[in-house]
Amino acid sequence: MLSKRLVSTAAICLVLAAGTAACGDNKGDGKSDAKADGGKTAAATQKLDTDKLSAQDIEKQAKDALASATALKLVGAIVSDEGKMEMNLALDNKSQCTGTMSMPGMGSFEIIRDGKTSYVKPDKEFWTNMGGPNGAKAAELFKGRYLTGFESDPSMSSLTSVCNLAEFSKKITEDDNKSSKVEKGSAGNVNGVKTFSLKATDDKGEVSTISVATEGKPYPVRIEHTGAKDGNGQIDFSDFDKPLTIQVPSADNTIDFTKFKDQFKTA
Repeated sequence: MLSKRLVSTAAICLVLAAGTAACGDNKGDGKSDAKADGGKTAAATQKLDTDKLSAQDIEKQAKDALASATALKLVGAIVSDEGKMEMNLALDNKSQCTGTMSMPGMGSFEIIRDGKTSYVKPDKEFWTNMGGPNGAKAAELFKGRYLTGFESDPSMSSLTSVCNLAEFSKKITEDDNKSSKVEKGSAGNVNGVKTFSLKATDDKGEVSTISVATEGKPYPVRIEHTGAKDGNGQIDFSDFDKPLTIQVPSADNTIDFTKFKDQFKTA
């Protein structure tokens, strides 16, 4: 089921304090089926025939559409025993991204990547919790500044994959439970987009619901997961194929990760 990896993907993307995030890079070529009008006419007239298509056919079309996206925005939250994890992130197939993430009991941080270099700016709460005994001092010392230059550091290198759209798409489209029963749902509306839902229930009673756009490309515009012991949540997708505008921090507003590690020890 397309939505089966909602919780695990979100959790992976948010475990940044330990430097263990992994969210992928879109290898789609970004080519359009466009003709003279850039394909806008075809996209506008394309409709999902939910009466004739089976649940499996609709699911496949949604997977293919997501895999072909050159950019997207995701906004969502995962609720578990530890609390609520939230994300608001735009990313594209050039390994660019911009947005914010938060972790329960840890605080939040902003992340920016221009395709080559990553920048992370934790808030005061995040610095304080991540820094242990030196947390409060670090929060004051590095207040409002972005960490950068950590791509080659083994403990932080996985941060560079957070903006990897293809891997992100792969994680939420891989079938990790082929025994799930996929059924057709009903027509609906998600954030102003006409949709049709699919529902999958696995042998553990966990339910995944996907809302697929019925006009234009059949992108998944909402993924929900319920009944799971390790966390339930919802992610909304929008701004498909919309080019990102990335503004990187100025040099005087950044701190090199190597210098950060040295200063952090004495903060």
